Amino acid sequence: MTHALDLAARLVLLPVLLAQAVQVRRCALALPEASGPREGWLGDGPPLNLLILGDSAAAGVGAGVQDAALAGQLAAHLAARYRVHWRLIARTGATTAETLARLGEEPPARVDVAVSVLGVNDVTRLVPLEVWLARQRRLADLLAGKFGTRLICLSGLPPMGHFPLLPQPLRWVLGRQATRFDKHLGRLAAARADAIHLPLDFDMEVAHMAADGYHPGPLIYAGWAGAIAAAIEARLLSDAPSPPPEHGAGR
Repeated sequence: MTHALDLAARLVLLPVLLAQAVQVRRCALALPEASGPREGWLGDGPPLNLLILGDSAAAGVGAGVQDAALAGQLAAHLAARYRVHWRLIARTGATTAETLARLGEEPPARVDVAVSVLGVNDVTRLVPLEVWLARQRRLADLLAGKFGTRLICLSGLPPMGHFPLLPQPLRWVLGRQATRFDKHLGRLAAARADAIHLPLDFDMEVAHMAADGYHPGPLIYAGWAGAIAAAIEARLLSDAPSPPPEHGAGR
């Protein structure tokens, strides 16, 4: 289906979609953000300053504790190779615009790697694609300029078209828009030398989601953190300078 037909379908379905959205918000199980520290040190090795930014998924809703959430598991993965100073700035309901404002209030501090988990709330709040992309670019520029971030990891949007909490046709409409956002997020990352896009192409089985049918459960967080850690390590290792040749070594 073309974007024009997709938009036309959404306009026709608008009364149904609004009613379903209100019903979902009224009846959804409200899970808390993961408890525990949002900053810490882990591991030994070269220093690595890690910042995780985002919404309820970044905040660990559905995981219970931060050690089982994205930030805690990601820091633990990277700590096998680095001395990781990690920090989490995330809030349930956060949009890209709100995260931009929050980051703008932070004092400058060295961030080697930033992981951004944003987009779902922009989709549900009907933020236009072009507006969202402009804010994503501003966020990346802010990280690179103010914080000297050398690697910006833009986590892909989840497959909202498979979320069991969402009724049809709301699920279909949000799923289509999330897919569209994610495709353009990948293009944004590809246009920057300091960014990578990490699509959520690992196991997202419904049985492994949180009790609310909307957020990841611990197993999904584990797979997500492992995929991000592997991508970060691969990029950092590829960017590392090669060791000088040993003197006197033969061919």
